[in-house]
Amino acid sequence: MKITVPTSITIEVTVNAPIEKVWKFWNNPDHIKQWNAASDDWHTTHSEVDLKVGGKFSSTMAAKDGSMSFDFGGVYTLIKEHQLIEQRLGDERKVRVEFKPQNGKTKIIETFEAESTNPVEMQREGWQAILNNFKKHVEAN
Repeated sequence: MKITVPTSITIEVTVNAPIEKVWKFWNNPDHIKQWNAASDDWHTTHSEVDLKVGGKFSSTMAAKDGSMSFDFGGVYTLIKEHQLIEQRLGDERKVRVEFKPQNGKTKIIETFEAESTNPVEMQREGWQAILNNFKKHVEAN
């Protein structure tokens, strides 16, 4: 029996904001609804966060034209305030998000296990686009 190891994808961005602001905007459902989309024709219509180990998170992402939507969620498995969040998605994939303060800025390094439906590069580009939207939202507010 062959064991398949999931492909891990790592993306990153440096946000021109202190860690406290970055952490708040990352974990606040009202902010998540404003930045959690890979393109301008999508948006997040619902978000819930119970930021504790064993707590659940969920977001509903939808096409603005109403043609489709999907839920994205899971459980927090490790939290170190202002440093690290680890999650297990509903399909059992793992996500790790590191927050590193750098002279008033914050570097975010996000590593996630790829799913098997879409090409790896497409997943990398989509998650990077969401991370870039996060950076724009934080820096504009």
